Amino acid sequence: MLNINNLHAKIEDGVEILKGINLQINPGEVHAIMGPNGAGKSTLSSVIAGKEDYEVTEGEILFEGENISEDAPEERAHKGIFLSFQYPVEIPGVSVTNFIKAALNETRKANGLEEMPAKEMLALIRENSEKLGIKRDFLSRSLNEGFSGGEKKRNEIFQMMMLNPKLAILDETDSGLDIDALRIVADGVNSFRNEGNAVLLITHYQRLLDYIQPVGKSSYSISVSKPNSYFWFSKSTRKSSSVYFI
Repeated sequence: MLNINNLHAKIEDGVEILKGINLQINPGEVHAIMGPNGAGKSTLSSVIAGKEDYEVTEGEILFEGENISEDAPEERAHKGIFLSFQYPVEIPGVSVTNFIKAALNETRKANGLEEMPAKEMLALIRENSEKLGIKRDFLSRSLNEGFSGGEKKRNEIFQMMMLNPKLAILDETDSGLDIDALRIVADGVNSFRNEGNAVLLITHYQRLLDYIQPVGKSSYSISVSKPNSYFWFSKSTRKSSSVYFI
């Protein structure tokens, strides 16, 4: 599904952050990256999603066999890449429900589909909100406005479940969550997982991996701006052994 080959990327002031990353994520797999602040974890997720603050100077990003290195963020989203934001933006005046309706229908339009019928949309919203313990009044609130940290992260998972992407990149989704909220969010991610999609987790904490178990079969090499700053965990679905790269 996702193949990254010798990826180098820098920020606008010219500082190189990613230095020769090689990564493969297959359908049905879940992978996790752990590392300290400033290691480049969020840079990697942003580059995959196409954030314009970063410049790819070498290498390629292949998604389902297609080089997406030059694609705009919205084009990547329409192809099935989802990024949950570490710091979700507030959008006053746009409700959670209206936002997700617009996002979902724009993706359908880009893929040659008609808008989802209102009845079907409402049923899907109800189903996914119930899985995450989201109350009805939450859905009518302005997107992220006045939300607690936990509410923002739960809303990001709700968007992921509604959009049903092929690749979900979750950037520190567990930050700001108490243990009960963490379990609910993890349950949402686990219910999303299937043999046709994949998840990339970025986290500081081992506790998230207690609820969302990484699985994978491939090998990886990681190089960033700080030596030994990445901890990569990949566990095979067929073997009990784990592979670590530090």
